[in-house]
Amino acid sequence: MKTLLLAVTALLVSTQLAFADVVGRWTTIDDETGQKKSIVEIYEQGGKYYGRVVDLLMKPDDTVCDACPGDRKGKQIVGMNIITDMVKKGDVFEGGQILDPAKGKVYDCKMWEEGGNLKVRGYLGFFYRTQTWYPAK
Repeated sequence: MKTLLLAVTALLVSTQLAFADVVGRWTTIDDETGQKKSIVEIYEQGGKYYGRVVDLLMKPDDTVCDACPGDRKGKQIVGMNIITDMVKKGDVFEGGQILDPAKGKVYDCKMWEEGGNLKVRGYLGFFYRTQTWYPAK
């Protein structure tokens, strides 16, 4: 019985660690300049994963999203969820969307951890762009 209890406990701990791979703060890099752009905090809520901007590194923190669609239009980017409704499937998080506040475009999204960094892919049909996000210090 003790062996079974230890095995179940180990499984639960390893599952929690696997889910925590992407949870935390990540530094995004501007595709055009190569400079650090923002800090995005990935968090889990109700079995889904979300990412909100917690700091803008290239612009003032009171920058609003003029190009954003819907209820995000005109809202401050800091505090805004740019990643929504991601679900963990194996080693990949998918099924959600990512917003590019600079262009106001929403893309389907896929994320995975690779070598301690986070790969974030936004795609529309067969066209996609993958960024590497780094752990924020």
